[in-house]
Amino acid sequence: MYTFSNRLRIGSFILMALGILGIGIGFVNAPGTVEEAKAIVAAAHDDGHGGAHGEDTTHAMTEEQGAAAAHGEGHDAAHDEHVLHQLQNRPWAAVYVAAFFFFMIALGVLAFYAVQRAAQAGWSPLLFRVMEGITAYLVPGGIIVFVILVLSVMHMNHMFTWMDADVVAHDELLQNKSGYLNPVFFLIRAALFLGGWIFYRQYSRKLSLAQDESDDNSNFKKNFRWSAGFLVFYLVTESMMSWDWIMSVDPHWFSTLFGWYVFASMFVSGITVIAMITIYLKSKGYLPDVNDSHIHDLAKFMFAISIFWTYLWFGQFMLIWYANIPEEVTYFVTRIEDYKLPFFGMLAMNFIFPLLLLMNSDYKRVNWFVVMTGIVILCGHYLDVFNMIMPATVGDQWYIGLPEIGSILFFSGLFIFIVFRELTLAPLQPKRNPFIEESRQFHY
Repeated sequence: MYTFSNRLRIGSFILMALGILGIGIGFVNAPGTVEEAKAIVAAAHDDGHGGAHGEDTTHAMTEEQGAAAAHGEGHDAAHDEHVLHQLQNRPWAAVYVAAFFFFMIALGVLAFYAVQRAAQAGWSPLLFRVMEGITAYLVPGGIIVFVILVLSVMHMNHMFTWMDADVVAHDELLQNKSGYLNPVFFLIRAALFLGGWIFYRQYSRKLSLAQDESDDNSNFKKNFRWSAGFLVFYLVTESMMSWDWIMSVDPHWFSTLFGWYVFASMFVSGITVIAMITIYLKSKGYLPDVNDSHIHDLAKFMFAISIFWTYLWFGQFMLIWYANIPEEVTYFVTRIEDYKLPFFGMLAMNFIFPLLLLMNSDYKRVNWFVVMTGIVILCGHYLDVFNMIMPATVGDQWYIGLPEIGSILFFSGLFIFIVFRELTLAPLQPKRNPFIEESRQFHY
């Protein structure tokens, strides 16, 4: 049985405490009036925001000043109100990005776990308890995301503009989408998604533990059937979730590839965390039967899905950029102009680094090398979520500060606590999985 070390437990509490402090400061410092918002923007403009972002902000202010002069005081007042909403959104968006990022890791692991169950893979049963431990985060992580969505419906923030009746009343496109994009149906869908994902996780875990104590393979067979059915449910609901929770922050923009794109991001992030936790447990003397071939296979998936993510990203970007349709290309223009560092940094960390670091087969067997690559991949996919959410919610009023760092610290601490506590509740190695011996003898 795994024992949750006091050092790791205390570390998770410290991360959560520091995170709450940073998040709290972010909300306290958010402006309450237009005058406060204008003062913050003026101060940021004077400081230059640091590097290229400072240049982008200066350029944006110059454009807005020219627009205000051309269109009069009415436009100027509307712009000031818009900037106020952007600055008020910032702590909310920071929390939402981190909450969704850690939740999508657990959801990606759940999909990978279901694939292994449905495929009756022989190499991976030794890793099932690690996967089940990670997916335990679905319950608290899902509840937190759902609460943020409920608070958005209650107009506690302005992240989802289509939830504002005044905005919809003056926007014909949003009126045409209101049959799908409406608060009640939005929350019903979210509850169905979360309910289905959590139910499968809990029931599959129950069958997995029951199989250890059974004298036949009936629980294993049930798990196989439920996993195969769940994958159909998952593929549909994951795509709809990506439209609802991410794409709808830009309600005028859409991409038919977006569901697959988000799936690739969560899948590779989940596999990366499986590899990192497995390596950590093995370094502490647990999982003695896990060998370099298991790590090699996980690293192969990290490499392959990184390439798959890049294929989807480029396919989406190239088609939209080449077509140059204004309502589509604006999505990328905004990110390239106002988010140069996170946009191009994300591409480097999600494609170039995995390509160079994991192409060599021998490196996939070097544990510290896989961990180092995994850290880069996770940072890259956090930036990916950041790039998907922030431009629509805070515009060019972004920077990495206390709300963003605090949110990462809090959710990383919560994730560590939930996952490693779950790992203490059952033996780390399944006893009666029909393929356990094949997994023990796995060599590649």
